Amino acid sequence: MNQKNTTQAPLSPAHFGVLLSPTPRGARLARLLAVEWLRDRELPYGVTEGATQVVAELAANAATHGRVAGRSFRLVLQSRPDTLRIEVADTRGEDLPRIQPACPGGDSGRGLLLVEALADRWGVELGPVPRKAVWAELDLPRP
Repeated sequence: MNQKNTTQAPLSPAHFGVLLSPTPRGARLARLLAVEWLRDRELPYGVTEGATQVVAELAANAATHGRVAGRSFRLVLQSRPDTLRIEVADTRGEDLPRIQPACPGGDSGRGLLLVEALADRWGVELGPVPRKAVWAELDLPRP
């Protein structure tokens, strides 16, 4: 029997989605997959670099704060004519992200500050229970 086991959804070239383990390794893989997908879009360097950092932060948050044993998080990238949308969904809908004042000597707590600085818009969508999706959009320059 010849079976193909994949977690990547067969979507249009302008849309990419994948399920990943909520671990540091899964977060790293999210960033690496995003880099390759973004390179194929031939987006301007600044957009690609900003989007890569946003993916890294949102995936790290999903792996750290959205982690539920046995449940994956989902990365979705969508290129529209004027916008790049990044979405990371996990199954900790009760734990909503919020920007907190960074502790000067702390090792963490700056991720959403970076997302806010790099993205043109970001937010959280709830549902279906227990899911939440944190999204960010970067405006693309007009040709």
